[in-house]
Amino acid sequence: MNGVLHFTSGSGRVSHWVVRFAVLLGVLFLTTMQSHATRIKDMVLIEGGRDNQLVGYGLVTGLANKGDSQLNYTVQSIANALQRFGVQVSPSTLKSQNVAAVMVTADIPAFAKPGSRIDVTVSAIGDATTIQGGVLLQTPLLGADDVVYAVAQGPLAVGGFLAGSSSSGGGSSVQKNHPTVGVLSGGALVEREVAANIVNNNSVNLLLLNPDYASAARIAEAVNNVFPRTAVAKDASTVNVCVPKDYCGYEVNFIASLGAIETIPDNVARVVINERTGTIIATSNVRISTVAVSHGSLTISIVSTPVISQPASFTSGQTVTSQTSETQANEKKGGFKVVEELPTIQEVAAALNALGLSTLDMMAIFQTMKKAGALQADLILN
Repeated sequence: MNGVLHFTSGSGRVSHWVVRFAVLLGVLFLTTMQSHATRIKDMVLIEGGRDNQLVGYGLVTGLANKGDSQLNYTVQSIANALQRFGVQVSPSTLKSQNVAAVMVTADIPAFAKPGSRIDVTVSAIGDATTIQGGVLLQTPLLGADDVVYAVAQGPLAVGGFLAGSSSSGGGSSVQKNHPTVGVLSGGALVEREVAANIVNNNSVNLLLLNPDYASAARIAEAVNNVFPRTAVAKDASTVNVCVPKDYCGYEVNFIASLGAIETIPDNVARVVINERTGTIIATSNVRISTVAVSHGSLTISIVSTPVISQPASFTSGQTVTSQTSETQANEKKGGFKVVEELPTIQEVAAALNALGLSTLDMMAIFQTMKKAGALQADLILN
């Protein structure tokens, strides 16, 4: 048979290309199904492997008269910094135009080792006009437990600028973005590792980024297909996975294998409306029940025009001012359309677009549909 499958029927042997065609269809089908799958590592967070926030207070120097005015805390901070180097100076004799008081923030990732570098963000807290071109002095970064985990220092990169000055008479200035916020890429050295424990009782907890019962059940099922009897969905946001005996001592390899498993996440039918920007976002499983929609608009315009009546020359009359008003009403013809039950978001969009609606009109109709019970989705207004 040469490794090629053949089928026979009453009419004879069927050519092997039929089998190959069937196999090709199966591969295409599986590829299509998997194209909608998502890796577990993109859906979850390993419990214990979280980032932590750091914050610190520091000084930025070298601002060429763009720094803080004579603020008490800035001047006192300069005096304290100089005192560390044996320079005794009274705060009242200092000027702070070249210095800005700043807050320094950063996120330290889990497993960051001493000596590794992290990015920090620096923002002015005084009345400095810009921190462009400044240098951050050595600033300890503390965690919520008031322990120093990193130290930041270095020249700032500011994604904006301030040119000119409007403080003097007749002056002008040009500003782009926010020149009082800067970034130090890799500007902080980690001094202390944040303790992280991801394996407890020989198991790990997968925390869903978007909690959902169906998604948690699917993740557990996908893991059990690869590692039988290891995963249990505890609730909508937690899947507990036991480490197999073959992976004892190799938990990192096991977690890497877990992250590579693919499954199809579920999500809640949801329509999000941002009235400030006119944006409408809907998930793919939004459904609309049969409903009749009528939409029209009425515009009323009132225009007032001043009328001035002046007396003839060399008469004793007085100038009289009055107003005339003109009112116009424009009502667009509204259409009454029955929208049948729509099983897909594509059909929902097509039906609403067929009514010739603007984005603001669609927002109003979605809200009315929700009140009528015809919109089978969560409606969120921002």
